[in-house]
Amino acid sequence: MRDLLEGELRKSGFVPEKFPCKKYLIYLQLLSEWNKAYNLTAITEPKQMVTRHVINSLSVLPYIEGSHCLDIGTGAGLPGIILALSQPQKKWVLLDSVQKKTRFLRHIKHELSMANIEIVQSRIELYKPETEFDTLVCRAFAPLKHLIDKTQHLITPSNQLLAIKGETVGDEICELSELNYHFELLDLSPLDSGVKPKLVKIQKVN
Repeated sequence: MRDLLEGELRKSGFVPEKFPCKKYLIYLQLLSEWNKAYNLTAITEPKQMVTRHVINSLSVLPYIEGSHCLDIGTGAGLPGIILALSQPQKKWVLLDSVQKKTRFLRHIKHELSMANIEIVQSRIELYKPETEFDTLVCRAFAPLKHLIDKTQHLITPSNQLLAIKGETVGDEICELSELNYHFELLDLSPLDSGVKPKLVKIQKVN
């Protein structure tokens, strides 16, 4: 499994030695074990777990700004766990409303000694943090209009929301032309599985 992970990292332009591959593998193993009882992910084939969970999450890394970040609807901790492991100097809040998922994340935090993450069980529209985030990120959370409706109290002119979306996201952006936000559509590295994810960078206009 380690050879597979390191090979996929290299294919995607990453240097495996610069990443905590051992912890990624422990995370994937724990996810597989917990998935049998908690149904945390539909992706169970080893190569797809590496590409869709680890590589897909890391593809957002160059776009993360600041040191205080929020993963919205993190689920099993994606992309938040992978990003937090890769940048231990950054503080991450991983938010999800489902108890079984936050329970799994607390186990991961303990097993991997992740002092830089905070697990919050809440609906995003009810979440009222004391300090502003530099970057908010989400993967497959909701259509953009729904996402912005639920997160508008967290988006300010000085931060950004990064939404990992599928190829058809252009239609979602067209629906939002009247809103007071700037949208930037970016290509993420295509995966071997044929998935061609897009990244939508959303910033509030003054």
